[in-house]
Amino acid sequence: MVRRESFSYTVQARCSQADAVALLSDLSRQEELHPLIVRVRRLPARPGALASYAITDRLELGPLRFPVTYQADVLLAGDDEVVTVARQQPGTTVRNHTRLRVEGDLLRIDVEITLTAPAPLFGYAFRQARAAHLGLASRLGAVLDGRAGDPPSTD
Repeated sequence: MVRRESFSYTVQARCSQADAVALLSDLSRQEELHPLIVRVRRLPARPGALASYAITDRLELGPLRFPVTYQADVLLAGDDEVVTVARQQPGTTVRNHTRLRVEGDLLRIDVEITLTAPAPLFGYAFRQARAAHLGLASRLGAVLDGRAGDPPSTD
């Protein structure tokens, strides 16, 4: 049996939509945001993906720490929307749907995370995903605010 559940959060930042989309759609830059990520490696894009990555997280279960590597794809990186999906065995997916809109002098970033996993793994996976993404949210505004006004990257 498979379970699915979503959670969401909102972040506000003083930056352009283009800066936010650039950061959120380049998963190789997520190490500075995501508290579990220890390594990101770019892969050839899978069919239907704009970019693909192998990402290694360091997870904890009680006193044990262990690495888990999964594949993540950027499916959409538009002017006001970013969609990514991460797949990990056995049968676990995390879909990130981010919408961006300007509100006055702030950029509002609304994120919905949907986790699907086999029922026996779901509780642990959902707690880890929610904690990691809320940790990312707590860093995202500051990172984007710090980049506001920076010259465009030439990478």
